[in-house]
Amino acid sequence: MTHDIIQGAQYGHRSRRILVTHNKIAEKAIRLLNAHDVDVFFSPPYDASEIVAKRAAELKIDGMMVRQGRITEEVIAASSNLKVIAKHGVGIDNVDIAAAAKLGIPVLRAMGSNSRAVAEHTIALALSLIKEVLPLDRAVKSGEWPKPTFIGKDFLGATLGLIGYGGIGRETARMAEALGMEVVVYDPFAPGAAEADGFASASDINLMLPALDILSIHCPLTATTRDLIDGRRLSMMKKTAVLVNTARGGIINEAALAEALSTGAIAGAALDSFATEPPAPDNPLWSLGTLIATPHIGGVTYGSADAMAIIAAQHIISVLDGNAPDERSVARPTELSAT
Repeated sequence: MTHDIIQGAQYGHRSRRILVTHNKIAEKAIRLLNAHDVDVFFSPPYDASEIVAKRAAELKIDGMMVRQGRITEEVIAASSNLKVIAKHGVGIDNVDIAAAAKLGIPVLRAMGSNSRAVAEHTIALALSLIKEVLPLDRAVKSGEWPKPTFIGKDFLGATLGLIGYGGIGRETARMAEALGMEVVVYDPFAPGAAEADGFASASDINLMLPALDILSIHCPLTATTRDLIDGRRLSMMKKTAVLVNTARGGIINEAALAEALSTGAIAGAALDSFATEPPAPDNPLWSLGTLIATPHIGGVTYGSADAMAIIAAQHIISVLDGNAPDERSVARPTELSAT
């Protein structure tokens, strides 16, 4: 067994083993797993899949808790003991769920664990864009004083469009409403949900876009949502509108977004996720002063990190104890895609 695996072990004498694709998880989750006869080992985030597969094979893991990095068919098939994969969060586009399904291994999400945290980050990014916080910060620090000519935008009465109305979308809508925004929702998989909460809904993205001041993405990355926001749809938005993505990077065509920002087709964008993570140092988006970028940390707060780890641990323990996986949390190949 390799030295880094030994270093990552929690005691190392229990009958069941899991591998976490990160350097740490909440101590509460480790204690819970240990109390249920599960040892916890760690694999550094974003290690190459073949390295993770080697660790999984050497440890003969019974379960896996996925935080970061791509979990390929090679990784999933590496240990013949593997019975369950649990995501430390809700987005599972980095897991080959089709391969897992083929091997009869359930992939479970920590549903609802980070909804509040991601919604808060979404609103923070949206307000930073609307209030032009970064351009003003840069101006003042460079010796300029734009006060005589600057006129800010209001978020009172601004229209926020949400694509996706799951837990995060709902939290975002409530916060936006509390700030005085008008909310409109597009989610064909949740008919009537927005109206039941008192929000407007749109039956077509294209009809919704021209009226928006802020577009916020909250849907999963699937075969049908990849490049959902492309050059054509960006051209339908107001020149004063801004775009926020705290979901998954592949939903927005980054080349089209770079073009839209550079030509002023939209006023700004804030991304917490990217098509490739970490993104390349020479990504053309980096040269654009109207872009805010954060490193996919919208759901990473003390509270949500504890919740994600504990829920994932509970899923693992339940399946390893012989129980059927929680149906509400199972990710199915027909719904989601890692490709």
